[in-house]
Amino acid sequence: MTIHTELLNQLRQIVGAPNVLTEGDLEAYELDWRRRERGRSLAVVRPGSTEEVAAVVRACVVAKVSMVPQGGNTGMVVGSTPDASGTQVLLSLQRMNRVRKLDAGNLTITVDAGCVLQNIQDACEKDGFLFPLSLASEGSCTIGGNLGTNAGGTQVVRYGNTRELCLGLEVVTAQGDIWNGLTGLRKDNTGYDLRHLFIGSEGTLGVITAATMKLYPMPVSQLTAFAAVPSMEAAVELLGLAHRFLSSGLTGFEVMGQFALSLVAKHYPQQRVPFWQETPWCVVLENSDNESETHARECLERLLEAAMEQGCVTDAVVAESMAQAKALWHIRESIPLAQADEGLNIKHDISIGVSRIPEFVRLTDAALTKAFPGARLVTYGHLGDGNLHYNVQAPASDDAARFLNEEEAPINALVFEFVDQFNGSISAEHGIGSLKVEKLEHHKSPVALSLMRNIKLALDPHNLMNPGRVIRL
Repeated sequence: MTIHTELLNQLRQIVGAPNVLTEGDLEAYELDWRRRERGRSLAVVRPGSTEEVAAVVRACVVAKVSMVPQGGNTGMVVGSTPDASGTQVLLSLQRMNRVRKLDAGNLTITVDAGCVLQNIQDACEKDGFLFPLSLASEGSCTIGGNLGTNAGGTQVVRYGNTRELCLGLEVVTAQGDIWNGLTGLRKDNTGYDLRHLFIGSEGTLGVITAATMKLYPMPVSQLTAFAAVPSMEAAVELLGLAHRFLSSGLTGFEVMGQFALSLVAKHYPQQRVPFWQETPWCVVLENSDNESETHARECLERLLEAAMEQGCVTDAVVAESMAQAKALWHIRESIPLAQADEGLNIKHDISIGVSRIPEFVRLTDAALTKAFPGARLVTYGHLGDGNLHYNVQAPASDDAARFLNEEEAPINALVFEFVDQFNGSISAEHGIGSLKVEKLEHHKSPVALSLMRNIKLALDPHNLMNPGRVIRL
């Protein structure tokens, strides 16, 4: 009996034979979301409890078999699919999808790591609370994956990244021990804050199995505006006005370039995209108010009037209903889907200080169009927190697969060179995964890389947790 055969038999005893998948169509687990890489696992293992996760990890440690934790498999950097060796266990947490407890008095919700984000939102809304994490993939991504990558989304400007929303974790360590840190405390100065080691670690230090997350009272009203702006400088000026007029009511501020919007109009003609043919940039913003809809609308209208007087907005519409608001937000959320429909593309998830974004875009746009004539720039993202999705589409007359294969490396090098010049980050919210491991080594300081390697070696000395992701040893 081989070591792998013995391990598979042990795994079937731990989680049940139907939850150890070795045959059939495993594409949903082994193909990354962007369809760039297809791996092959020794087995897809689907535990149903934290204790089962711990037992699986212990069995894999004894067999010296590496593990790849996976939530909804919606990652953008090939960080949660197995490699091609056929020797890794893919640890799917999708069966662990319980809401354990909603504590109204403490304004927290404790959930299994496999809970789908939208299901958490719905459970909170049913009890009159807001869980503000919001992503385009919220119908399929899971909270464990959100925590593993420290996901951002459209409401970071008000509520912060997933890290800021987390008060506690339950984690299975790389040795198969269970750490229960689900206290829900907002103050706890008893040494190192261990949860922050695991948040953003992409499954390389341990397996997040549950989390306690912050809740907020449901706003009385949420109003959405869609505005045309004449330049990126004007978009930043509008953001400043929005902070002044709306204060903490500003819960979303997204910028979208003309070409990005044209892709939505082209591939989803049923959606009405305001202003895109008339202006180089558009902004969608949200004002949430705990006083009244009348007050929220008055504040939003005063903002837009001031912005038009100053010339940073040329036209705008304000949603008159929740359906209209969803339609306006759906335009923004459809951009990555429309870009995928247009063909393979080169993605950059970068962050720059908000005040420097106009200069970054101007200089980098010019350098790219000069070096790669005909390349089409799909620029959009979370301007409110300085995170741009600065993507490059092949020229319309070029073969998209050829362009991706031959031009991705030099385009990445050019874009990241400008990111470094502006003291930015090459990964704002998507993580490092395997796609950016090598790049991280060129854009992170030697001291930071050494500290990260020491943490990895201390917590996972045998390098069995998602090896080859985030940091190489």
